[in-house]
Amino acid sequence: MTLALATRPKRRLRDVTTTLADFAIVTWAVDPARLARHLPDGFAPDVVAIDGAPRALVSAVPFRDLDFRFGFAPFLRFRFGQTNYRAYVRRGDERCAWFFGTSLATRWVAIPRYAWKLPWHRARIDFDCAFDGERCTRYAMRSRSAWGDAELELVGGDEPTGCLPGFADADECALVLTHPLAGYFHRRDGRVGTYSVWHDRLALQRASVVHARFEVLEREDVIDRDQPVHSALVQRATEFVIRLPPRLAQGTAVAGQ
Repeated sequence: MTLALATRPKRRLRDVTTTLADFAIVTWAVDPARLARHLPDGFAPDVVAIDGAPRALVSAVPFRDLDFRFGFAPFLRFRFGQTNYRAYVRRGDERCAWFFGTSLATRWVAIPRYAWKLPWHRARIDFDCAFDGERCTRYAMRSRSAWGDAELELVGGDEPTGCLPGFADADECALVLTHPLAGYFHRRDGRVGTYSVWHDRLALQRASVVHARFEVLEREDVIDRDQPVHSALVQRATEFVIRLPPRLAQGTAVAGQ
């Protein structure tokens, strides 16, 4: 399998460009049934085999936005911490991410929350990270939110992502775990929304987890407290383009109907 990256999209005034710093992906392998009950019709866990057992993958993805800016106002730049909570799913032949929601450390969270009905929540997020070149020498994150607290401490290394357990090769691992460009989510009105991103191929390095606690994923009952992680990855910085605005996903129903 070969990972084919899309070319950088033509810049649009409504799109966002941002540098993500202290970018980490912490992933757990879980029973697919625990994830499937959160998904609407037409979506299914993207299942891998780990030690002979079928497993779905869910992740917490913390980072700092350094220069979040819209195309129509590039001179206005915002800095804040963010944590995305996502799982890896299939919609037909499409491999994509399913978002449980996002914690955002800025009062501007009200705009996506109410204007676009995104499942985004206000938080206070603190980072204490250091890098020697591209190697992470210290990574600590703490988030406090009514939606769910989080704590993460990693020890970085020099080994690139490569092929993680459950995948056939490094390209399949990247396609599913680190490069899903389309995302879906339950909007706050119960409908299924979608948006897409673009980024170049990531240069993540493997890390070891000293401590990880993400109450959102525990409350959603997709992971257990103190459950060992499948993998932890970290990168000093990377640029993302977020294609906005989010839109309704076609062919989906309101949650509960």
